[in-house]
Amino acid sequence: MAEIRAAVIGAGFGGLAAAIRLATAGVKVTLFEARDLPGGRAYVYTEQGYTFDAGPTVITAPHCIDELFSEAGKRRADYVEFLPVTPFYRLEWSDGARFDYDGDRDHMVEQIKARAPDDVAGYERFATYAHKVFDAGYTELASTPFLRFSDMLRVAPQLAMLRADRSVYKTVAKYVKDEHVREALSFHSLLVGGNPFETSSIYTLIHHLERNWGVWFPRGGTGALVQAMCKLFGELGGDLRLNAPVRQITLDGARHTIATDKGDETFDIVVSNADLHHTYATLYAGEARAEKRAKKLAKMDWSMSLYVLYFGTDRTYADLPGGLAHHTVVFGPRYKGLLDDIFHGHTLPEDFSLYLHAPHVTDPSLAPPGCGSFYVLSPVPHLGHAPIDWAAEGPAYGDRILTALERLLPDLRKHVTVRRELNPLGFQRELGAFHGSAFSVAPQLTQSAWFRPHNRDPKIPGLYLVGAGTHPGAGVPGVINGAKATYSCIAKDFGLPAAPASTS
Repeated sequence: MAEIRAAVIGAGFGGLAAAIRLATAGVKVTLFEARDLPGGRAYVYTEQGYTFDAGPTVITAPHCIDELFSEAGKRRADYVEFLPVTPFYRLEWSDGARFDYDGDRDHMVEQIKARAPDDVAGYERFATYAHKVFDAGYTELASTPFLRFSDMLRVAPQLAMLRADRSVYKTVAKYVKDEHVREALSFHSLLVGGNPFETSSIYTLIHHLERNWGVWFPRGGTGALVQAMCKLFGELGGDLRLNAPVRQITLDGARHTIATDKGDETFDIVVSNADLHHTYATLYAGEARAEKRAKKLAKMDWSMSLYVLYFGTDRTYADLPGGLAHHTVVFGPRYKGLLDDIFHGHTLPEDFSLYLHAPHVTDPSLAPPGCGSFYVLSPVPHLGHAPIDWAAEGPAYGDRILTALERLLPDLRKHVTVRRELNPLGFQRELGAFHGSAFSVAPQLTQSAWFRPHNRDPKIPGLYLVGAGTHPGAGVPGVINGAKATYSCIAKDFGLPAAPASTS
């Protein structure tokens, strides 16, 4: 094993998880990161005493993170503390309705009963269904690679029984009738880049996943979890190189030569956590097998993009009636129509739905004393659908969002002291994201499991994939479980120790 050399490209959660597993197995691992900090989409911005997590803010299924550390003989709690978030999400509608979404079954039933008594029994049946989907779609399959069509056939009867062909929204609508309750139970697929009206009902498992394990936030921000994983990787002998973009990879049989600004190095294994299309079209440019794959990827459906506005305020807003929630989802006046525009439209919609993240509610250290640290994101079309001039449109769009948020945060614009934005052009330029997509290949049924790009490339020996674009998909649990699936492929190919079965 000491002779096996592996390169991992991209220090996002998927890349870090794969690098840790390989290093735990005794492989010599070099982790290349193009930017000045690790994290990928979980990058961290700091300004004037404010800390802004750039991307993921919801930690669910913490056991899959704990497993990474325990397999290396460590305890995650010794590296980073997870703080509970309650409610998981506060949901706000334009008609003034409010719903605190959490893992307390009785509290959920109480709120549904107050709004739509006839939907209580339907919600109970939905929760039972989500549990069954969780058992099939997460417990059994999340860290299992789908490398052969026979793997898909093996689970097809179970997926058919659970009606995986139905969309998330259609499935929810089967159980409850009130539109607000339907939206409350179906928006979760947006957190992994999926349209609730198109994404497979398998993603209803998120409801049970959160109810089972809760929603958490790392003390110090999501970046503190990234740093904890980097520390563990270093203790295992891993070599993390920042400001080290990979320029090109050339093949000599099964050997991969990586070119960086500091020279060339050859590896037995390459694990790419870079954008899928970028991996094949740019990193392996000139390799016929890779270019063929890039053309196929370009024809797939890609997830929407995001406009994200990070801002600091000179007040905490803790004195709001009912308090300020850590996570707030603000629904616009349209649901399906807006989602149609986001996923298929060619212009920027006039209205929006928003996700407001206020981490100082859980961890006040992320803002100066008496201040608030926020980000708000709005799902928007990716650049392939809507080639919007974000350099021109971005600031005004941010102003419109701040104005809309004043319904929840009074006089917000007067209290903003710091602001910056990340738009689809930023996803494209800074993260190499195809079309500026925020979540890679869209999580549709026909782009899931075996139909999703595989964890091991079927044509190029020694090339493996991790991250949102491969199985099982986006989200922190998705990419960390995906790294386990990818490692299992490498372990089989190179005679490494098998990953232990999950104990959760």
